[in-house]
Amino acid sequence: MLHLSTALTAYVLVLAAVLGAVMGSFTSCAAGRFCAGEDWTKGRSHCDACGHTLGVPDLIPIFSWLFLKGRCRHCGAKISVRCPLTELLSAAAFVGVVLRFDVTVQTAQYLILCVILLAVGLVDYDTGIIPDKLLLAIFTDWLMFLPFLNGGVLWENLKTGILAALASSVPLLIVSVIMDKVLGKESMGGGDIKLFFVCGLFFKWKYVLFLLIVSCIFGIVFAVVTGKTTGDAENPRAFPFGPAIVLGVYVSLLAAQTATDAYLRLFL
Repeated sequence: MLHLSTALTAYVLVLAAVLGAVMGSFTSCAAGRFCAGEDWTKGRSHCDACGHTLGVPDLIPIFSWLFLKGRCRHCGAKISVRCPLTELLSAAAFVGVVLRFDVTVQTAQYLILCVILLAVGLVDYDTGIIPDKLLLAIFTDWLMFLPFLNGGVLWENLKTGILAALASSVPLLIVSVIMDKVLGKESMGGGDIKLFFVCGLFFKWKYVLFLLIVSCIFGIVFAVVTGKTTGDAENPRAFPFGPAIVLGVYVSLLAAQTATDAYLRLFL
């Protein structure tokens, strides 16, 4: 792995974990502010209960929550366990990407994607909305790395991404429109379809089916386990599909090529 010594490999992975935890903490804070209608780009981190500005002892990812026993150091208000879990999840995601793609330009692109996807999942879970600004950020991440991947063949990279994006979203759009007509209500949110489109840009078309299947499996598990709904009065059984898509995209980044190629070899 990484073609480095054991010690240097361990060092790189620790750095990835630390960076992931820090970015997870930042993303959790930014998503929380967005859901609360606050400007996430301004002001220092503060306690949601007492408003006290947080210092270094309060902001060390994972460890601050453990040392403070899950409570604000200033007012004693309970801090959700979701904060350290998000930081752990982000740290694990960063390590997984580095293990799978080595220290490469591709890794840099996917680490940025992980941060944006985490924000998408958190916001959609809390609000049932996938902001267009985050979808644009995903598109921008894909676009700005095009000249540096696969030998820098820009047109080929562009064509491959667009084809996969259409393959992952257009069939869903068609099915969604038909189901909307049959059921007389929205069957799938437009934000979910747009999320599939921008995330499909990062794949080849033959890996799209894996992405869709895995995302749907996670969606079913998520709906059953959490019972979370979007709060839509017209469709009270609707649930936020974004977190499942986010997890499906991450698993597909790591495993879609291996799983799909192994499956196709069965017929060769």
